[in-house]
Amino acid sequence: MIVFSDVSFRYPSSTASALDRIDLRITDGSFTLVTGPSGSGKSTLARCVNGLVPHFHGGSFGGSVQVDQFDTREHSTAFLSRVAGFVAQDPESQTITDRVEDEIAFGLENLGLRRSEIRLRVEETLDLLRLNESRHRRIETLSGGERQRVVIAAAMAMRPATLVLDEPTSQLDPLAAEEIVAALERMNQEVGTTIVLVEHRLDRVLGAADRLLVLDAKGHISSDDDVLAAVGALPAPPPLIKLAREFGWQPAPLTVREARRFASRTEEPRLVTTRARQADGPATVELEGISFDYERRAVLRSLSTSFRAGSLTAVMGRNGSGKTTLLKLMNGLLKPVGGTVRVNGSSIAGHATADLARSIAYLPQNATAMLFNETVDAELAFTLRCRRQSGDRAALLDQLGIADLATRNPLDLSGGEKLRAALAAVLIGEPKILLLDEPTRGIDSALKQSLGKLLRGLADNGMTVILATHDTELVAEFADRMLLLGDGEIVASGPPHEIMPGSLTFSPQINRVFGGNILTLDDVRTWRAGHPLSGG
Repeated sequence: MIVFSDVSFRYPSSTASALDRIDLRITDGSFTLVTGPSGSGKSTLARCVNGLVPHFHGGSFGGSVQVDQFDTREHSTAFLSRVAGFVAQDPESQTITDRVEDEIAFGLENLGLRRSEIRLRVEETLDLLRLNESRHRRIETLSGGERQRVVIAAAMAMRPATLVLDEPTSQLDPLAAEEIVAALERMNQEVGTTIVLVEHRLDRVLGAADRLLVLDAKGHISSDDDVLAAVGALPAPPPLIKLAREFGWQPAPLTVREARRFASRTEEPRLVTTRARQADGPATVELEGISFDYERRAVLRSLSTSFRAGSLTAVMGRNGSGKTTLLKLMNGLLKPVGGTVRVNGSSIAGHATADLARSIAYLPQNATAMLFNETVDAELAFTLRCRRQSGDRAALLDQLGIADLATRNPLDLSGGEKLRAALAAVLIGEPKILLLDEPTRGIDSALKQSLGKLLRGLADNGMTVILATHDTELVAEFADRMLLLGDGEIVASGPPHEIMPGSLTFSPQINRVFGGNILTLDDVRTWRAGHPLSGG
């Protein structure tokens, strides 16, 4: 059992509590889902279970946490890791060895297990998470999503009594995310592992959990109940819950299968008339015959496409399909082995990345890599100073909902707060082209909606916005074009309403319920109103 008794915690450089008087009991063998707005203390709560809070982070800690009757204040994180495995939000900081297979075996070797036992667990874990083909790959060559799966595999192989995971599917493609959730369910149901899962993407995991714990913005528990009872009170619910509210379905469906049963009882929408947005600006980024290899493995092969001013393009594909590589080729961080990249009509070959950054900005998967100043406001000031520009820093921070974080050290922020701080540092320079890699990682549904509207507005005002993402809901609602990569090539390119319908992997939940070209709740409402859809 995990027991929180009157737990409060404040980070060293903060005046506000990340957690405030938390009392909580998590029983053995349960599957607890933890959610709440960005910065509500979810990651902090997760880190309390294995003693990272307070042993690693310092700060002011009150109350007590007991895991299997071990007080986390009295035992080291090394000791606690044997009973409570932990997968943090950023996989980039969690790998130790060079190869996938070695990384999974590393923790087992430290437990002193027999070689035969280590080999058996490694093989089982590789099979469970479909990592067999990657077992000999160097970790540095993996995509963010592939690395995330390796970190999860390493934690699972240890077979801890309790497994705590912080946003474990944030960088995974939809199919890989479903596989991870299925593996967690199997560990919970067949082995009895206690699962504590921190997630914003509730649509992926509601059907697996038996308890939903919701934190509020002040670090309090605002709701704690079984999933069906608690989900109705969510201020920013996932698509199926919104759909249930729209049609009055009771009890609210937690899975697509349950929602389809409701939809089959009455005549429901199948098709809407759509009018896709057409970006008519000039081509700002052009790729002609682009190829790129990692360690003799072809990632992109003779790929050609272009992006126009005023467009919002979503680049999608399975983990390792080349999405991040494509973005890095556009701003010179990577050099193609063949082909030409042109920005505003001119080849970028021979141009320094720092010079290209004046017109083409890039926000990487790991926002922490961009943050190195003492405060959030200083990050924006640094961008303006480097570009010899002026800008309203306070207004931009307010627009992104982080005005109150201006004087905070960026490295002390939550994952979602870091992402918004890094985005602000990029946008303050007013780039003409914006590249974003997994920009919804670590942010809640309300902030994701705000981000989508912001990006849509930037595109409508003439910016070229290109984002690599696995977030099908964001793409369906805000993108005017979807570029699907597979096997190093462009598999499909066009408006989301033409590509997403019927896809087993890249269709949003509402499309899986209704079929046709219905992608969003607005599409459903449009169909019900009986008039064509305006906008994309």
